[in-house]
Amino acid sequence: MLLPGVSNSGEGSSGFNVRGGAADQNLVLLDETTLFSDSHLFGFFSVFNPEAVQSLDLYKGGIPAKYGGRASSVLTIQQKKGNKKEFKASGGIGVVSSRLVLEGPIQKNKSSFLVAGRSSYAHLFLKLIDNPNSAYFYDLNTKFDFLINENNSLTFSGYFGRDVFNINESFKNTYGNTSTTLQWNHQFSEAINSNLYASFSDYYFGLTIDFIGFNWESGIRNYALKYDFNHYLSENIQLNYGLNASYYQFNPGYIDPSREDSGIIEKQLTKKYAWENSFYVDAEQQLSEKLNVSYGFRLNSFYRLGQEKVNIYENDQPLLFNENLKIYEKAPIIDTLEISKGKITNTFFNLEPRISASYQLNESSSVKASYQRINQYLHLISNTDAPTPLDVWAPSGRYIEPQKADQFAVGYFKKFADNTFSLETEAYYKNIKNRLDYINGADLIANDAIEQVILPGESRAYGLEILFRKNTGKLTGWIAYTLSKSQQKTEGRTPEEIGINNEEWYNTGWDKPHDISLTASYEWSKKWQFGANFVYQTGRPTTYPNGKYSYNDITVPSFSSRNSNRLPDFHHLDISATYVPSKNIGRDWKTEWVFSIYNLYNRRNAASISFSENDDTMRTEATRLSIFGIIPAVTFNFKF
Repeated sequence: MLLPGVSNSGEGSSGFNVRGGAADQNLVLLDETTLFSDSHLFGFFSVFNPEAVQSLDLYKGGIPAKYGGRASSVLTIQQKKGNKKEFKASGGIGVVSSRLVLEGPIQKNKSSFLVAGRSSYAHLFLKLIDNPNSAYFYDLNTKFDFLINENNSLTFSGYFGRDVFNINESFKNTYGNTSTTLQWNHQFSEAINSNLYASFSDYYFGLTIDFIGFNWESGIRNYALKYDFNHYLSENIQLNYGLNASYYQFNPGYIDPSREDSGIIEKQLTKKYAWENSFYVDAEQQLSEKLNVSYGFRLNSFYRLGQEKVNIYENDQPLLFNENLKIYEKAPIIDTLEISKGKITNTFFNLEPRISASYQLNESSSVKASYQRINQYLHLISNTDAPTPLDVWAPSGRYIEPQKADQFAVGYFKKFADNTFSLETEAYYKNIKNRLDYINGADLIANDAIEQVILPGESRAYGLEILFRKNTGKLTGWIAYTLSKSQQKTEGRTPEEIGINNEEWYNTGWDKPHDISLTASYEWSKKWQFGANFVYQTGRPTTYPNGKYSYNDITVPSFSSRNSNRLPDFHHLDISATYVPSKNIGRDWKTEWVFSIYNLYNRRNAASISFSENDDTMRTEATRLSIFGIIPAVTFNFKF
């Protein structure tokens, strides 16, 4: 999120936004397995343990045909393989969290293991002051690698993580990811290499509210099989192709009473099922010494399967427009169907062309351009601008069309002073059709007829990204700046309808015209290294009340147009100092101390602003909610 074009919705929010896209428009893969949540403690920690990560690639534009299903970006993470020669361990003990990594050979030079675990425990300090609340997370990464022979290897990797929130033992929230991947790598010849993946991913959300007396569970499961080939036709041409099949199970929600006197009625919202398949071909070709191109296509299909209850509406319109009141209203359900989940109810086929090119102007500079089309068949149903664990995923089907995204990008790259400095700039334009929008007053939580509160809209995003790096020397780091715009428009279906926001473009909840990130690392000596990050972002769009009126002694607020206001600008400064003892030299046991301060000047950034009427003055007052203030931390790291 320190790179240009990448941000999130602020402190206390999970997910990330890329080039003006929503958080659900990012495909996150851990060892080629889809994860549906990417953070711990609502964004304060990454879901990925840095100690277990081998490599990370973020595609904002020019996305290879190998990837699809999300309209904005692809983030791929590969976990480390364990050491096949000797046992090693590393970890850290901190005030907020601790971690431990163990790796080594199972059979020397033939197979290895890696196990990495993390846990936070700041909530334990609350108990010392008789505070019954708690918030913590834990996760576990594993990887087992087996070299069968010179042409075959087998790898098994897994991830398990949970976040737990507990407020006074009356409110408990548990959620997180579980994933497993089995990979078979086979070398057919020097020119052809393949990878076969079988994977499982499960996102779980659980909620218990004792003072009301109910338990809630929801989630999404994905079973996937993919087969990728890398074919080197010549020194100048590489062909990549493969197949991918995914099966989805959606659980929008299950509620049951936690005690007999709660009055809660057990209810299972209608589960949903879908298949997604794809075939892709992608060529990487060097046309000349200066010109390289990548071109290909992805052919995908999405099958919506049957379910226990399908709502039927007159003229297939689940949403009606009241011309007198100028509002949208839920259409009456005239019938329901029960369709076997083994039967296909809706089918979508789409072809996605991809092309990108890079031209080297001289030894130190180059230009690049790309175009991509991507279809997204899964939609995150959310009543907030930042995703929360309570949000649910819904597949395309009878009443929801897939999103169609087209993006154009052009960029310039330049190196200076023997690569001491580098400059990267890129401009982009992205248009997305069938982006879901919500009518005013939409009730999204535990709604078993979500089609009654949504309309298909259109979104667009465009911007300029600049990244200036210092790559060598004692002082390294970069300055990233993004100038951008992200908007949405939803028109009426007929000339009489007013759509959303009177059919006018309005800012999306993640529109941030100015986004600046500075990061620096300075090696003072062999013992001391210092680091700093500074982030500044334009305040997130929101909608404030612009007046109020009374009706039957009830005060009713009126609101300005959608997202026409903004929260205060967001910014904070983080610093760190790392101390490496000189006794580390020449010994296997190595240690270091890391001292850090998050939000050095204690900026109280607004996560939200709420409005209420003061009972004494009868005036409307605004209240700012801030999540994090200044947070100091100390960590002791070790490895041997």
